Amino acid sequence: MTSTLIIYSTTDGQTKTICNTIASVISKINDVEVVSLDEANKLDLFKYDQLVIGASIRYGKHKPELYKFIDKNISTLESKKNAFFSVNVVARKPEKNTPSTNPYMQKFLSLSAWKPNALEVFAGKIDYPKYKFIDKHMIRFIMWMTKGPTDTSGTYEFTDWMKVDAFANQIVLLK
Repeated sequence: MTSTLIIYSTTDGQTKTICNTIASVISKINDVEVVSLDEANKLDLFKYDQLVIGASIRYGKHKPELYKFIDKNISTLESKKNAFFSVNVVARKPEKNTPSTNPYMQKFLSLSAWKPNALEVFAGKIDYPKYKFIDKHMIRFIMWMTKGPTDTSGTYEFTDWMKVDAFANQIVLLK
């Protein structure tokens, strides 16, 4: 049986939720474990057959720790079946919801030496009530500029869960 490690880097929890959904699909066929990026730093990555990393965007960037982890483990990542996905609210727009059209995925690919076997982009979630004062108003301003939701009393989920399931099935079939 194939063993899959899914690693998440999340800001508000949506990436972890997506990872858990992917894991629920994969677990029907393979052994799977979901861990944070911090936890992954303590694991022996060689014992897994597949490595999947999911990372969120905040203010236009993936966390620096993501790039450090990849740089530290690039030879292991490249020696395994692997996949990467990015979670960002820009992906709510049809013209920016694929790896080739999403600016954050393109930025990731230009900044990282790792070239994953499979790529995907998922739209995230805006949860205004959960945010601290500064984040709430910065995100509201960004949403106003990009014609997104600005009512700070609301939560807006943009994740296409059928697309998440399809990606999970793609991971199972990685060669």
